Amino acid sequence: MRKRSAIALIGLAATFVAAPASAHQKETEFKRLSTFPAYLNSSIDDTAAAEISTVTEDGRTVVYTDSPGKRLGFVDITDPGKPKPAGTLALDGEPTSVAHLGRLLLAGVNTSASFTDPSGKLVVVDDRSRKVVRTIDLGGQPDSVAVAPSGRYIAVAIENERDEDVNDGAIPQLPAGYLSVIDTRTWKASKVDLTGIAAVGPTDPEPEYVSVNSRDEAVVTLQENNHIAVVSLASKKVVKHFSAGTVTVNQVDTKDDDTITLDGSITAKREPDGVTWINDSMFAAANEGDWQGGTRGWTIFSRDGKVVWDAGNSLEHIAVEHGLYPDKRSDAKGIEVENVAFAKIGRTPYVFVNSERGNFTAVYDVSNPWKPKFRQLLPTVNAPEGVVAVPSRGLVVVSSEEENPDANIRGSIQVFGVGHGQFPSIVSDDLIPFGTLSALSAVPGKRSQLVSVTDSAYTPTRILTIDTARRPAQITKQLTVTKDGKPVGYDAEGIVARKAGGYWLASEGSAATPNLLVRLDARGAVQQEIPLPADIAAAVTTNGFEGVTETGNSVWVAVQRPLKTDPQNVVRIGKLDLKTGAWSWLLYPLDTAPIGWTGLSEIVAVDGMFAVIERDNQRGPQASIKKVYKFDVPATWTGTPTVQKKLVKDLLPLLKADNGWVQDKVEGLAIAGDGQTYAVTDNDAIDDATGETVFLRLGRIL
Repeated sequence: MRKRSAIALIGLAATFVAAPASAHQKETEFKRLSTFPAYLNSSIDDTAAAEISTVTEDGRTVVYTDSPGKRLGFVDITDPGKPKPAGTLALDGEPTSVAHLGRLLLAGVNTSASFTDPSGKLVVVDDRSRKVVRTIDLGGQPDSVAVAPSGRYIAVAIENERDEDVNDGAIPQLPAGYLSVIDTRTWKASKVDLTGIAAVGPTDPEPEYVSVNSRDEAVVTLQENNHIAVVSLASKKVVKHFSAGTVTVNQVDTKDDDTITLDGSITAKREPDGVTWINDSMFAAANEGDWQGGTRGWTIFSRDGKVVWDAGNSLEHIAVEHGLYPDKRSDAKGIEVENVAFAKIGRTPYVFVNSERGNFTAVYDVSNPWKPKFRQLLPTVNAPEGVVAVPSRGLVVVSSEEENPDANIRGSIQVFGVGHGQFPSIVSDDLIPFGTLSALSAVPGKRSQLVSVTDSAYTPTRILTIDTARRPAQITKQLTVTKDGKPVGYDAEGIVARKAGGYWLASEGSAATPNLLVRLDARGAVQQEIPLPADIAAAVTTNGFEGVTETGNSVWVAVQRPLKTDPQNVVRIGKLDLKTGAWSWLLYPLDTAPIGWTGLSEIVAVDGMFAVIERDNQRGPQASIKKVYKFDVPATWTGTPTVQKKLVKDLLPLLKADNGWVQDKVEGLAIAGDGQTYAVTDNDAIDDATGETVFLRLGRIL
């Protein structure tokens, strides 16, 4: 759990009798219907998060907690594909969780003066009038709210969270947390003591998350204590409690070293955060970890504490295969499984699993809880915290909290519904790690094969082979680039597979390294490095080489941004004569973006002309320029003439078509041997980015 404040997921209390799905039953799929930035309920300049959410009883309004804004937000999902802002409700404190009971909204609100002086309340709101009808003092800082299916009880986990800056966050740090139980007949709160039951920090239980089954039993996770308790809400007593256990997980990445290498091992406490009953005798827990643990997966437990099933390393491997593994978290908690929710949609019982750092929700069929079946990943905006289902409408709602306007990442609500979506458009075979696909090239003599290359976010540089005949496209091979017999890393932003064999790479320079053309043989070994001419090298910015292509005895490069000595509305296309070593230059006129800058990301030679990707540096709703242009060049020229460009394809509608957060870095373009054109986005290694890679099939456009 991200501990800047108390955050939790709505308890989805539901019950079913586990039974195998019918052999003739078609498996349900989910697709993304919409993405709603929370700032639409205020203004784009406002700081607005969407952490935990519920959906009103009629299934038509999402209600989410906005901790920075100290308010609840409302989204009209009458049409889930076209959500509408429905306003906010100011609260006297920081909302940490919200649930609903009939027409009543139940918001846990943190009013603590400090870690050592915690306080909070349950605010009860009429969901139609949006008037506060009742306020209940909880006596401490609430973290999660869950409603019993019977409607008789409300359970609130009172965390009284620790200060991570004190003693490195070690517990105990009093006052202790507890479970607050509200009887809805009297609306009076009772305290259930949870001290003395955990082996870790027994005097300081910190309950994180709560879910209630049809027997009016609450399962409560004590994350930092690595403990789980089952509480009878009727008797207000702990009826079961047990350690969440320690697990050894092998074949995972344990180093933040810009390389995804699945050769490590961790032994850690589970330290579960989110929890949800899947029937009256079993529950699922998200093993996020905190100060001593985190096993990068999730577990199904029986009510008496036995492990029914554990994900082990499988979810991290799934993240790798989908290009959503966050290497920068390898030395911490990896994909950081944050929350889980249960719902039966159609005839199938599902568990939905949020990965806070991988930016996805995993969907599992739990018809057989002893052997859950992974069904798909749902890509999300950054840091998905809450997940809640609306079975009556076949919807799943995910709320993501990260708010980073400088990177065009905003707290958002995303709605998924039944249907076949576009994600994933590309995956890998055999756990080949991928991401930052910064270029594309056709492979001479291959009808449906492309190559791509990774940029400086990963090292060493790798060339990846893509089979476009499969759907989704498949990364089937990887080739490590070497120099003098050793793996080497470039900021490879362009690649072309040569008809003569081998490759050219375009390596973008930085303040410390030059822009280079790099010639490789077929084994990926460096044969030659060619720098820019001195005058151009002195004028190029850190946004240098971004594409490379080859025609006959010439190599062509695209420079992303204007030179320091050129006008700000043009960039350079360079031609290197391989026989003479002479460079010549063309100017390419850029479109003007309403926000940010515009530049080139790729160049491709095709039928005596050239195609480029021109894009702005914006993502999400502010993205405006993502286009394929073509232009001709004269056979010979003097000086630096300006080319005349012609629009081939506007990619923005395609990037919006899957209803997600529009990706900014469309960086690869290629025409395969079968004449089909493809484009791909660079996912920025999930660093201040959603991490979603979009592989576009553009048809015969060039």
